[in-house]
Amino acid sequence: MAANDYTLVIGDKNFSSWSLRPWLALTHCGIPFEEICIRLRQPDTKTEILRHSPAGKVPALKTERGVVWDSLAILEYLAERHPEHRLWPEDGATRAAARSISAEMHSGFATLRNDMPMDLISRLPSPPISAGLGADIRRIVAIWKDTRARFGKGGSLLFGSFTCADAMYAPVATRFRTYGVDLGDYGDDGTAAAYAEVLLGLPAIAAWTEGAVAEMKGRAGT
Repeated sequence: MAANDYTLVIGDKNFSSWSLRPWLALTHCGIPFEEICIRLRQPDTKTEILRHSPAGKVPALKTERGVVWDSLAILEYLAERHPEHRLWPEDGATRAAARSISAEMHSGFATLRNDMPMDLISRLPSPPISAGLGADIRRIVAIWKDTRARFGKGGSLLFGSFTCADAMYAPVATRFRTYGVDLGDYGDDGTAAAYAEVLLGLPAIAAWTEGAVAEMKGRAGT
């Protein structure tokens, strides 16, 4: 597909965890796309997003077939349109596990989202660890450990090679880094921390981070 076949509408790279997910998949897989970045938390943000997405939220993927909105829906669309990248595991049972943990990330972990919002380039003190926040972190650690043990032997990511599940959990790894979370305090034996480091070391994450730094510098100078 040509570069102009896809346009991904995203929010600020420092703050928009949902935007990171499909951007990471597109970039990691080398799928060409154009990018429109809309600054969040501005008086005209909603109006600007509605020009591209009927939901009024980012991200949105503009395609020759129409607009796909919502991070997980975009990932599903990309997996269907680009089977050569194997964004879902080929084996049916393994694919079901990948979809299950991705859907759990999509719909769950509200306390983590609220108490540890994405702030990619900052290094901040940990907020008080409430029972709900601690439970969210322990559950994520358990997911990462279990998935790596059961399905990850072919590589260093959750299912060995890169899948939609890694895209869904990448912003969580950035949150743990931002707030200095020691995963060993939540049942990790080193597996989850090692996985988080692999995610954070992906070239696509480095490219997104560079974009976030450039955005923040540009705004500081205005």
